[in-house]
Amino acid sequence: MNRPRVLITRSPRQASTLADQLRAVGADPVLIPTIELADPTTFAHLDAAIARLDTFHWLIFTSANAVEAFAKRAEKPSLSTQKIAAIGSATARALEALGLHVDLLPPQAVAESLADQLLPHALQPDGNPTRFLLLRAEIAREYLPDTLGGAGADVTIAPVYRNVVPADSIAAVRHLFSSPDRWPAAITFTSSSTATNLLALLEVAGLSLPMEILRISIGPITSQTLRDLNAPPHAEATESNLPSLVEAVIKSLRSDGRIH
Repeated sequence: MNRPRVLITRSPRQASTLADQLRAVGADPVLIPTIELADPTTFAHLDAAIARLDTFHWLIFTSANAVEAFAKRAEKPSLSTQKIAAIGSATARALEALGLHVDLLPPQAVAESLADQLLPHALQPDGNPTRFLLLRAEIAREYLPDTLGGAGADVTIAPVYRNVVPADSIAAVRHLFSSPDRWPAAITFTSSSTATNLLALLEVAGLSLPMEILRISIGPITSQTLRDLNAPPHAEATESNLPSLVEAVIKSLRSDGRIH
């Protein structure tokens, strides 16, 4: 039996680990990024926040990409009394690699879980607003800042990068989806942007997403985006991380008879 092909849609810098894990379980990964990172439209907000880092009580990082972009711009940030929150384990590892201690890590790597954990810290002991610096993508869900702000906190948003659609991927997507004999058995979606952007690339290529291809989501937010796009996931990772995503791929391919 041929190794089932699995399309990986995440950025090139992040795709290799997932590809290696899929190869190890008998799949043939196909790497076509539907997302790549670019500088924010302006660094003004980030630079202003970096200049007054000591005025914030908490720094919130919503991805490992945000950590990397912040560290590059801040050049060895020196934190004293500030506490740090990370949305998930990969983000926490990126912070720890810089020698930064993570004070808060939610049980689930989603904004709702992070907000729940941060809400008790929305106000200082004296009743004044806690000052949060949220380091994230330029375009992102507003759930976290809206929730903390609604509880009385002072939230400053500093975009550290943009997610953009790679123009070079149009030809690769057109080739892969132009004929059923080239279709992958499954597609992995690691963020809402990868889902939205894949459908955008297909539209530019004059194609649509074949509904019989297995769609595997990394978590509930990505799954909801797929539903909103009328392409609901066939499976969702039990935890929002790569090992759980690979496990979901394996189970789906086995159920479909693609691997044993």
